[in-house]
Amino acid sequence: MSSPAPPVVTLLTRPGCHLCEAARESVGRVTAGLGLDWQEVDVDTDPELLRRHAEEIPVVMVDGVPRDFWRIDERRLERVLRERLAG
Repeated sequence: MSSPAPPVVTLLTRPGCHLCEAARESVGRVTAGLGLDWQEVDVDTDPELLRRHAEEIPVVMVDGVPRDFWRIDERRLERVLRERLAG
């Protein structure tokens, strides 16, 4: 039996966002501690993401579901990812 695919962690950001640097550090710490990769997407490059999330940047998404925005709660993100990894 194969193990489930790892969660897809995406951080939505935009240029000039003063909260995005802290969010990058938080997401980086949590994912590194769990051996996971993550990706960053600039919402200015995607009109639909910009429309949906422009007022909430940064946003951390797990498997396409928004999990936190503005200030990333590392404990909550770790809990969500551990639950997802456990299946």
